[in-house]
Amino acid sequence: MREKKRLEGMLSTEADLIRRTGDIAAYFDLAREGENVEADLGREIDSLRERVDRLETETLLSGENDARNAIVTIHPGAGGTESQDWAVMLMRMYLRWAERQGFQTVLYDYQPGEEAGIKSTTFGVNGEYAFGLLTSEIGVHRLVRISPFDQAKRRHTSFASVFVSPEIDESIEVVIKPEDLRIDTYRSSGKGGQHVNTTDSAVRITHLPTGLVAACQNERSQHKNKDRAMSMLRSKLYEFEMEKKREATRKIEDSKLDIDFGSQIRSYVLQPYRLIKDHRTKTEVGDVDRVIDGDLQPFIRAYLRMRRDGSASSGATSDH
Repeated sequence: MREKKRLEGMLSTEADLIRRTGDIAAYFDLAREGENVEADLGREIDSLRERVDRLETETLLSGENDARNAIVTIHPGAGGTESQDWAVMLMRMYLRWAERQGFQTVLYDYQPGEEAGIKSTTFGVNGEYAFGLLTSEIGVHRLVRISPFDQAKRRHTSFASVFVSPEIDESIEVVIKPEDLRIDTYRSSGKGGQHVNTTDSAVRITHLPTGLVAACQNERSQHKNKDRAMSMLRSKLYEFEMEKKREATRKIEDSKLDIDFGSQIRSYVLQPYRLIKDHRTKTEVGDVDRVIDGDLQPFIRAYLRMRRDGSASSGATSDH
């Protein structure tokens, strides 16, 4: 059924493109006859360009699991409250992005910080190609700003890591040995009813050989939380193994990366100037507020082009 839906979508897209290009050709014919159609022609061309941009992004998503739902985990780096606040900013950014795309989100785990921000969070993004689009976000994100928590108003640098895995189903076998797991239960720290907040229904599962962790606290039942955490752990282990295989065949790109501050993939500078730069594709966006409000498309498209071309040379500068 999924394949049928995909093929029907392709046929519908082809018919739509044929109709749009036919309309544009008709406008050109009218213009040759002296009709004033410049405004209508401009609107049609702009609309077609926007459609083609979306289609280009979709054609770049050819990975085995790109069409799947995504599971996103965010952890703050060292730096206490500063990094925890940055982690929750990233979480809001991705939730806003998902909303812009028409995707559904499900919060699985949320560990608040002592003063502000979060210690960790895991949430699902459900929609066609959610995982393929969000692969561009895997890595360390760096923020430079005047700290709202520093009375001296000094500039601080904060880091947070983002990990994304595809939500896999039962058709993909992932072998997990029971002796490799540590299962902890704890009281939910998120919003919920009296039962959720007063019983140890939340579950955290740690895969000891890899250190991967999956946690869920959004269900009332400990059993349901355990099942959901196991499902997320299977997805994380699958992506972990796939990434090891990709790394083994990937060309060394270290010389092409800006690694002055370590392994960050993107820097968000709010002070002393305002600029967001992706260090892999060299894409730069000056409208910082728009990006933090969820407009990640320039970065996602540039990353997918880079992945297709196998180099960072396809990056671009954008003031979008």
